[in-house]
Amino acid sequence: MMLIGLMGLAGCGFAPIYGVADGFRGRVAFETDDSVAGFRLRARLEQRLGRSAAPAFVLKTSVESSSRSAAITSEGDTSRLNIIGTARWTLTARDTGQEIDSGEVEAFTSYSATGSTIATQATRDDAEARLSVILADMIVSRLLVRAAGPAS
Repeated sequence: MMLIGLMGLAGCGFAPIYGVADGFRGRVAFETDDSVAGFRLRARLEQRLGRSAAPAFVLKTSVESSSRSAAITSEGDTSRLNIIGTARWTLTARDTGQEIDSGEVEAFTSYSATGSTIATQATRDDAEARLSVILADMIVSRLLVRAAGPAS
């Protein structure tokens, strides 16, 4: 029964995104901001798409973030904050410099501000790290869909 299901998938144009011959795995050089967020974004992009010794593409990214109160106590103290992040990216062919694709992704994470100063900073650092992972994963998802091409 499972074999019949797999045969049906083969007929619909299904192809594994990481397995396409013209995909991006191991073929992209990354240029990110000189910041902690940029470093984290680059690390996640490299984890997902691999490092390249001879890249065919360059992925340039920039990250911006801001904080906003998400919960306020009855005494007027902020107890939870959101970090909103935006990553703009451009994928270009390394040999020609031609822009292949570009876009912008946005996400947010939250952290608690109810503990000590050290605890609050630790939760903020964790939230910023999670945000970088989310933004990088969103960029990779868009690139992988592009690499897979139109469905037939």
